[in-house]
Amino acid sequence: MKMGNLCKVMVAATALLCLGITPSLAAPVVGQPAPAFEVVDTKGQLHQLADFAGQTVVLEWTNHDCPFVKKHYSSSNMQNQQRTAKDAHDVVWLTVISSSPGTQGHVSPEQADELTQSREAAPTAVLLDEDGQMGRAYDARVTPHMYIIDASQTLVYMGGIDSIPSARIADISEATQYVMEGLKEMAADQPISESITRPYGCSIKYAD
Repeated sequence: MKMGNLCKVMVAATALLCLGITPSLAAPVVGQPAPAFEVVDTKGQLHQLADFAGQTVVLEWTNHDCPFVKKHYSSSNMQNQQRTAKDAHDVVWLTVISSSPGTQGHVSPEQADELTQSREAAPTAVLLDEDGQMGRAYDARVTPHMYIIDASQTLVYMGGIDSIPSARIADISEATQYVMEGLKEMAADQPISESITRPYGCSIKYAD
């Protein structure tokens, strides 16, 4: 691993520790192949990372009851990013729910689809990761926790949706929108300038 990437990983790990989060021993690494996954969506369709070879993929971990998630959906910031990513950058946007049954954020397929419709969200699909295997593979810790995977299936971004870790809608306009900025840089054939950032939000309620 290049020294620059190693330093970024150390910074990310330190940020997680400051939040009281212990990073996993097998955390994904920016610049390395993204972890493979096989997860069923709300329609019963199986999605595998390999299915999206040649396309840019954004992963968005969510929990509809989380105040930080509500900030970005009630303001339409998340929906606007989903549409812009898909329309302007031809991105596959996968929303992932890793809340285990009986915990905050867990929903049935029907409830997940109702949330998508009522919020006028525009993901490519909503993945139901009830056993948490996909979330743990990506070391997803909070909602929202965001990732970008490039056309070669290399992980090129992981961290927060933006630069102000708050639940205040008023902060959105003042924040750097990391995912959108990263996609713009990729479209210009430039490396993502901030490829690892501090994720913030509600802890994901994994199964024991």
